Amino acid sequence: EVQLVESGGGLVQAGGSLRLSCTASGFTFDDLAIGWFRQAPGKERDEGVSYFSFSDRSRYYAPSVEGRFTVSSDNARNTVYLHMTDLKPEDTGLYYCAAGDFFQMLIGAGRRAMKLWGQGTQVTVSS
Repeated sequence: EVQLVESGGGLVQAGGSLRLSCTASGFTFDDLAIGWFRQAPGKERDEGVSYFSFSDRSRYYAPSVEGRFTVSSDNARNTVYLHMTDLKPEDTGLYYCAAGDFFQMLIGAGRRAMKLWGQGTQVTVSS
């Protein structure tokens, strides 16, 4: 079955850290990009958090997470990680990973432009 599965979410105090994982099964990343998105409570739109391109290893970080979050990959495990440090209450949300085109992610093409989405993992940061 072709799918993306996220894990690693949880409840953490402000200033804490978490590492999210996005593991692919049924396909390999090849020239795709993996994007991390989040949906904050009460908001309908996803916010693009960080993107990673497997073709040239380009990375993107939203200004709100620059310097605090790091995206990395483990090709042997078919997994992309999002290392989150110095977490803030405003980082709370449902975090998804998606596979798609890096440029489409950069221009904010949205869910319909992505090839595959995971089910999400909840991150809650308490103040």
